[in-house]
Amino acid sequence: MGARHVVDLLDDTSATLGNSPAICDSTDEWTFTELVTFSKKFAEWLARNGVIAGDRVVLRIAPSCAFGAIVYGCFRVGAILVPVNHSAKLYQLDSIVEDAKAKFVITDETIDGRPAYIGLETLWPEVRELREIASDLQLQPSDIALLMYTSGSTSKPKGVICPHGAVMFAVLAIASAVSYSSEDVVGCRLSLAFDYGLYQLFLCSLSGAQLVLISPNDDLRFTSALARRGVTVVPLVPSLAALVLATAERVQMPNAIRLFTNTGEAMSAKTLNSLRETFPAARIQLMYGITECKRVSIMAPDGDLVRHGSVGQPLPGTVVRIVDSDGMNVGAGEIGEIVVSGPHVMAGYWADSDLTGIYFKRAELDGAIELHTGDYGHLDDDGYLYFRGRSRDFFKRHGIRISAAEIEHAATQIPGVSAAVLIPTTERSDMLLCVISEIAPERVLLKLSQLLDPQRVPKSCRVMQEFPLNVNGKIDRTLLATLVGEIEGNAN
Repeated sequence: MGARHVVDLLDDTSATLGNSPAICDSTDEWTFTELVTFSKKFAEWLARNGVIAGDRVVLRIAPSCAFGAIVYGCFRVGAILVPVNHSAKLYQLDSIVEDAKAKFVITDETIDGRPAYIGLETLWPEVRELREIASDLQLQPSDIALLMYTSGSTSKPKGVICPHGAVMFAVLAIASAVSYSSEDVVGCRLSLAFDYGLYQLFLCSLSGAQLVLISPNDDLRFTSALARRGVTVVPLVPSLAALVLATAERVQMPNAIRLFTNTGEAMSAKTLNSLRETFPAARIQLMYGITECKRVSIMAPDGDLVRHGSVGQPLPGTVVRIVDSDGMNVGAGEIGEIVVSGPHVMAGYWADSDLTGIYFKRAELDGAIELHTGDYGHLDDDGYLYFRGRSRDFFKRHGIRISAAEIEHAATQIPGVSAAVLIPTTERSDMLLCVISEIAPERVLLKLSQLLDPQRVPKSCRVMQEFPLNVNGKIDRTLLATLVGEIEGNAN
């Protein structure tokens, strides 16, 4: 009958490549056979501890081989996995545990006084001693695989309901575009609680590639760690791209990198050019996605060199519409909200039907569920998508609609400016440009005035040493605005 769920992908690959390396961290390296075995042992642990289909299991541990086994073990018994970044604070964890009504919470260390919170150092020796579970639960495509909680940087974290069928479709569709093979070694420094990181596990299980989990302890020698492990594919967000470039000159051995991928947060043209100059044998593949449907579009490798600014064509089986404020389709080249439909559109928000109704709507023509992303962009005449920003990135200044992403992009074209974030206009303050720059703020604004019309040039610019990042390695714009506000207030 063939693979129906991602755990089937692992088992099928193990049947043919059982002795090949599947996953490794700083201490362990497992073959596909071993990953299957430990996932079945963990499934047995869950069954013995009363976990049944539909129960939620929260996982807050560092990326590791055990993390992979726990993911697949949950799927085998029908438990719903709730991955949480291992650096999340206890109050953040508690909020998610309460919202998900979790049966168990697995953490790196035991937390005293919380019987449902189990430390990995206690759990894993028990798992090792168990036999494998006799058989897996027969899952339906509509059964829930994951609750992926958004970062909650601007509001309370919300859990996106990810059914097995939607997850499986997304994995297969992404795999058809990125073309991992059994010869690849994927070097992942991303959190596995971030769907971009977690899906590397699924893609490697499908293709037979090895997943190498790079520790934060290797950040000062990040590119050396990639070379030492023979990494061929590196998924990046901008902060990791900066880390690759900053540590590349220290590498004393040849690298095997053939492909960089990017989604989650767009990389600037300057960063893309630097990667190509530093790694001339590697190609770059840009993507656009959102947790609520995992991935929307993928560009062919190096396709951005031909279609500058595009994030590719929609995935196979995916329909993308660009609509105006009335929900009507707009023409090619016109900016509007990105609306997505397809089998990978997830099933809404956990325990929040009101919010689900706002973003997940039935199409009038065929009744299919469409995801209204709240993101803005446009399609060209050939169906390529261009991302122009989140809804929060658009605002009005002096009656003119302004795109923060447009101003940030222009700022990064200025020699000496490596990164830029625009804090939008509010009722209390005008827009403010924050940059990581080698040149003075007045010169940044002068150069920017040569690139943009006066209405889009901020009156103020602040040079920062670094930008705060959230747990997924993306710029935390809310925290940055708070920090800048505090600095401005102290200055006054």
